[in-house]
Amino acid sequence: MAISSFHSTTTSPTIPLKLKNKIRVRRSGFLAQTVDRVLCFYGVKHLDGLLHINELDPIRRYLPSYNRPRKTGRYSAFQGTASDLVVQVVLIAESMRLQAMMATYGIQTQTPHEVEPVQIWPPSELVKVYEYLGVNKKLGLQGRPPRPIGALGTSKVYRVCGLTVLCYPLTLEVSDFYLSHDMSLLIDDIKSELQFVGKYWRLYGRPTVCLLVREEHMRDANFKEMIDLFAMLKGGRCQGLKVRIGRLQNLLSSSCVEHLDFMHMFPAEDFHQKINMFSQLEHKSVGYQSLTDIRQAVRFSEERVEYKEFSDKPIWEVIEAYRSCDTMLGQSQLLGILLNRDGACFTFDDESVRDRIIKLNKQAGVIRHWSVVRYCSSLLENLVDSISPFITSLLVNGKQLTVGVIGYEEILIDVPLTPREVHQILYTKLQPYDVYQAVLQQEIIVYLGKLITTHKHLFSGILKIRIGWVIRAMQLYMDNYMKTTKTLDELSPSDVRKMIIKVMSVGDKTPHENMHPIHHRQIYGSLCRVPDNFYERVWIILSKTPRGIVVAGHRLPQQPTLSDMTKHELNFSLLVEQLLNRLDRPEYRHIIVEMIMIVSTILQRNTELTFDGEVDLDQLVANAFTLFQKDRQEDCEKSDDMKTFYDTTHNITVRYLARSAVNYILSSVPPANDNQEFCNVS
Repeated sequence: MAISSFHSTTTSPTIPLKLKNKIRVRRSGFLAQTVDRVLCFYGVKHLDGLLHINELDPIRRYLPSYNRPRKTGRYSAFQGTASDLVVQVVLIAESMRLQAMMATYGIQTQTPHEVEPVQIWPPSELVKVYEYLGVNKKLGLQGRPPRPIGALGTSKVYRVCGLTVLCYPLTLEVSDFYLSHDMSLLIDDIKSELQFVGKYWRLYGRPTVCLLVREEHMRDANFKEMIDLFAMLKGGRCQGLKVRIGRLQNLLSSSCVEHLDFMHMFPAEDFHQKINMFSQLEHKSVGYQSLTDIRQAVRFSEERVEYKEFSDKPIWEVIEAYRSCDTMLGQSQLLGILLNRDGACFTFDDESVRDRIIKLNKQAGVIRHWSVVRYCSSLLENLVDSISPFITSLLVNGKQLTVGVIGYEEILIDVPLTPREVHQILYTKLQPYDVYQAVLQQEIIVYLGKLITTHKHLFSGILKIRIGWVIRAMQLYMDNYMKTTKTLDELSPSDVRKMIIKVMSVGDKTPHENMHPIHHRQIYGSLCRVPDNFYERVWIILSKTPRGIVVAGHRLPQQPTLSDMTKHELNFSLLVEQLLNRLDRPEYRHIIVEMIMIVSTILQRNTELTFDGEVDLDQLVANAFTLFQKDRQEDCEKSDDMKTFYDTTHNITVRYLARSAVNYILSSVPPANDNQEFCNVS
């Protein structure tokens, strides 16, 4: 009767006293009145115990997201952040003998045959499937672009055309690029992959990560580190993240399953022909029982000999030199000469130049001859996987990027680029001048893109990241503070990444590892790092200087700079960076930055001061160096060699820079009138 009376009358039901204090009835409009009556009715029935909250909210939205009933649909759905997320890990061994060897160390793995009917796919095959997503010939829709699948995408179980599929991460994909050859780098990437999945997983069901173990991994000298990683995962924790290792069949029920139903529109025969799943290696016997039985890859080094003089010699002489050359580095250089002059299809001794480079690249990768690996990778114009997201990561953090060989054209990257565009820049603007730079700068971009997401403070004071100069800073650090005669191209990728972290962590005020002042200024200037509020300091000087600021013969005018820009906007900061980047000596660049800070401090403390002419920072530094020589009783004619000045601590150089600035300011102050008081410079 309560329901019938509610529908038959236009008056509101009697509201209990408890409910009157909680509900404010709105009387504006018919729709508002209807909603009020419905809410009031439900509230009354709930207070009377006639309506349970589960009946009122069947999908349990009143519960936290991780406690709601799991959806049973065919597609993955978001659930929010789970407080007790567990990342499931499946270990897949490439062969039975690798599985037997891992078992001796207590690591239980499965082979591709053991997980059947579930198939193990490379992530590149999943990309092929997603190319059919949204395809519509009538509307001209071509589907998803062939871009790599990320860590979250490879952590789901897929059902495609009646198949159950699990993909291993892109990190474990065998790539043409050489980063996959470094075991230490691979282990760090696996840990980062698990941490990323655990941090950003928002779907129903647990993420399932497939870790693929290959036979080439166990031949690496650092394979014991991977065994230690698997032992840590077996313990249930990975750097604070909960993980669970188990058989794939036991983990499917709790996994996140995604149905790719759009594939039913295409012929199944064509689909199965295009997909190449990961296959198991077959051996006659299980030969390896422990790591001591495996022939380890030996790190190889050889004398560095240059063959540049053969660039102008006849082809037959280059071929004869190649036949008689017994060093891999020499062979790679001679093949590079043949490649540039006659092309990749040039054949001698029944084998093309390109095939020889590919074979040499594989041989060098097995023995970890990194200099040859990088040289051959550059000749083959290889591109690192997913370089575009790392470029975007730097851009979204407010940085600009330049690539280029020092002394040649620098290419500015201030918008996201496709892999094809990046490839074109690297191999048309860099490789002709330095073969190694085309691949080394790819490495640096990848490492910096990862580093800025986890250690953003290391990039403070850096607006424009000049990759060529970052490499210069790393080489300077190696030459002065590492007991090695190697060049940067001879280091392993993991060592290069460690070197980047050391260089980026060089401090501003305190010396780093007892670093000499000149080395500190060289690295600081190479990184294009400036102090806090530096660009605002330049604005202060510019506002007091009608004729602008001059550096290396180039002028930053006062107008229209001050009228068109503000001191906090990005365009002004980039204009200042463009002025400083004309300096080709990083230590001198840092001295100029110190001089700007001193002049701006003086102008801030004496606001009445202005300049009649221009502020020539080169002249100010030259005057400071002259004062430095006079105090040391040195010959002022040798003013070109400022090495002793660069190698002086900041506390001493700041005195001479300040004296030079004060002398210049006093000489530039217009003469005071009789009725004006003379200002004191503090």
